[in-house]
Amino acid sequence: MKVHDKAAAARSDMPHRAPYQGGFRTTTAPLIVTPTLVSRVDATPWAERPHDKGASVGRDGREVEHPDRHPEALALEPDRNLAFEHWDEYWRKVHGPKFAYEEPGSTSQPVLRYDQLHRIPGGPSSFFRPPYAAMAEADGRLVGDPQARVPAYGRPRWDGMAYIAYPDEESIQRTLGQEKYAQRIIADEHTAFRTVTRGISREHIILASERHRDPISLVKLHVRQPRLSREQFQRHWLEEHAALLVSKPATHAYVRRYAQLHNIGSTQDDPEGSRIDGISVLAFASVNDVEDYLVTEDYAAIEADEAELAGEGSEFWTALNYSVINRLLPELPTER
Repeated sequence: MKVHDKAAAARSDMPHRAPYQGGFRTTTAPLIVTPTLVSRVDATPWAERPHDKGASVGRDGREVEHPDRHPEALALEPDRNLAFEHWDEYWRKVHGPKFAYEEPGSTSQPVLRYDQLHRIPGGPSSFFRPPYAAMAEADGRLVGDPQARVPAYGRPRWDGMAYIAYPDEESIQRTLGQEKYAQRIIADEHTAFRTVTRGISREHIILASERHRDPISLVKLHVRQPRLSREQFQRHWLEEHAALLVSKPATHAYVRRYAQLHNIGSTQDDPEGSRIDGISVLAFASVNDVEDYLVTEDYAAIEADEAELAGEGSEFWTALNYSVINRLLPELPTER
């Protein structure tokens, strides 16, 4: 494929992923991941959704303290009707290339993989899951007053996740400690995001992807039952639960990849992210495959076991995957 504007391509994420990237590597050792959960800038009052100090800036670079009263002041998009679309586009087409871009004196080489997982409102979530039933009366006819029966929208806590993998913890600091990230990337986050977590997790790839990119992910955020320590939760999750999931035929029929991210710390004071004990990421070929998997008897058994581990504060949602950086080919299961 010919890239007509070579200078523009160099400033994009294209040189850092297939088919443009060369010199791939692979490993069976656990990688270190910063699963960065994000919520978008919007007009929700601060009291209703977490808000990072310095985020949700206006065009003057200062916090918009009352975005519900002054949505027109937000730098990203003043029109509420366009806010979600503009944010979704900005994260992929502007923020992603900025993260990958190697400005003079900077490098993105410590990053082995960076995927953006954009939550899909129409995909399955813990707030509205399949099967989806037609809204019908007792006599079998569809309702005649749908305007009076629109189901309430259950909004997940997060709008997406930046899935960033490193070979070790030192590489996180080598990346985030650069002037480019500490100053200009953080400034960009304050423009696009309302809240950003930046936990540190150990990644265990249970089922490796046969492809260098998968289109859809089911993201499951796990908050352990109070009776369990984090160590107890993670041990059962990695050993017994992973074995159960892999043993089910439905998993092999639908799931292209399965990874567990075990929380081991944070790069910042992170009250939101520190509550999460682990994150499951399951990859699929389509949203329909996610839906079909979730209604199988095999998955019911998997979810029952999961319910013994995870409790209040857990949630799941479906996401569209974008590959920004990928230096890992082929992907291999993690040695345990």
